[in-house]
This record gives sequence, C-alpha cells and structure tokens, in this order.
Amino acid sequence: MEDPPRLVASDIDGTLLRDDRTLSPRTAGVLARIAAAGTPVVLVTGRPIRWLQMVYEQLAAPLPAICANGAVVYDPVTDQVLRADPLAPELLAEVARRLRAEVPGVSLAVEIVDSRQMRHEAHYPLRWDADLDAIRAVESPEELLAAPAVKLLARAGEQDPDVFVQVVAGALEGLAEATHSSYSGLIEISAAGVTKAAGLAWYAERLGVGERDVLAFGDMPNDVPMLAWAGRAVAVANAHPAVREIAHEVTGPNTEDGVAAYLEKVFELD
Repeated sequence: MEDPPRLVASDIDGTLLRDDRTLSPRTAGVLARIAAAGTPVVLVTGRPIRWLQMVYEQLAAPLPAICANGAVVYDPVTDQVLRADPLAPELLAEVARRLRAEVPGVSLAVEIVDSRQMRHEAHYPLRWDADLDAIRAVESPEELLAAPAVKLLARAGEQDPDVFVQVVAGALEGLAEATHSSYSGLIEISAAGVTKAAGLAWYAERLGVGERDVLAFGDMPNDVPMLAWAGRAVAVANAHPAVREIAHEVTGPNTEDGVAAYLEKVFELD
C-alpha cells in the first residue's frame, strides 16, 4: 500500500493508550489532525461501549468505535449502534454447557444491551469493572443466558491465557470464536465469524474503502484477525509475539507514542 491509507484503525488498550490508560496529547493531536484532514479514524477494541467515555474525554472529538471484538459498531456522535452481532440465548446456553464440561470451576459473565450492561455469576471475579449501575450479579445460570450477548467472558482462576484460549477454542470449535486481550487469564468469546476483522470489514465497506487501503494497529491476539485482513498491519513494540509475527511493520511501544510516531511519518505531519 504505497498510497496514503484511506482508513486508519487502531486498537485502544496497549496500543493507543499508555500503560496508565491515558492518551498522550501527542497521540490525541495526531488522530485529530488526520481526521480533520479527511481520513477516517476508527477505534477497534475489545472494550464495551460503556468503557469508551474515558477515552473520548481525552480526544479532541469522539471517534467511531468497533467494540466487543467486532460485535458492535458504534457511532458516538448519535449514540447509536450501527450494527450488532450477538450470541443468541440458545447459542449462549450451548457454549456455557461446553465450557462447564471442559473447564472445571469456570466463571462466566456476559456483555448485553450492545455492551452497555454486564451480568455475571456471583463467583465471577470482577477486576476493573467499576460501573456498578451497569454491572450486576445474576441469581441463576438461566438469567445469565437469557438475553443476547455481544460477548461472553470466561475465567478459571490464574491461567496462562495462551494455553487457556486453546482449551476454550477447542471446546467451542465451529460454535463460537475465542480470543484474549490481556495476560490475566480472561477469555473473550463471540459468535462464530465475529472478530475485529469482520467488524472492521463491515465498517470499511460502509465507507467504500477496501482492505488494501486500511492501516491497522494492534498489540494482542484479539487484534490478529484485523491485522491479517488490513492492507498495512503495524504492531507496537510491546505487542504479543503472535501480533509481531503477522504484522508488516513494528513501531514504537504504546508508552512512547508508537502509533502517533508511525502516523506522523505516513501522513507527513510536522
């Protein structure tokens, strides 16, 4: 892709944000300049919609977002979900059955209402989920699986996520997608075919942009489908080995404005 990209797509955590989850003024400024000059910028994240506000507060203007690993496409200007591809209740029930059979002691949670709310089993360990208005423990396994969910979350104590995700993926083969975006042993499950690549492809087609004209940045295994799809795939230096392996190029780490530095070169920003 020799011409400037026609669409810039970036993961958020570990890629755009620094380790303290803040966005540097440099990165915010670069994104604003690119968007103002006419090149669309979209955030592509495992985050739910309810976790975007803390990012938008650090941007010059809110950017469109593909959330929940591709299951939700969100327009922050109108606060509308443009597309959602959830796991239906009957599919959730089968996924949960297979997980409980394969992984003793597994704890489950679901992102519902297009990821505006979360429901979890009482023994599911909450970590950074702090929005108490949107998060609630269910009273029964049936309640957990009663509504369509854009993402199912699974934990089973301390796990090597690269090993655990293979166990889960094996149990759900042909039924759902399993990935991870952290080192805490959290596995993220979406409907079959729902990935960051699928969500980004839908959004790019809506803009009339083909994959060869998309520049994408990422750092974790849930970014791999998106980076494999995009015409130009860039890993930050702190990326997981699986990401660095398939990326076309590597830029600086998230702690040193790696995305901004790369974009400054591509768009010839002073």
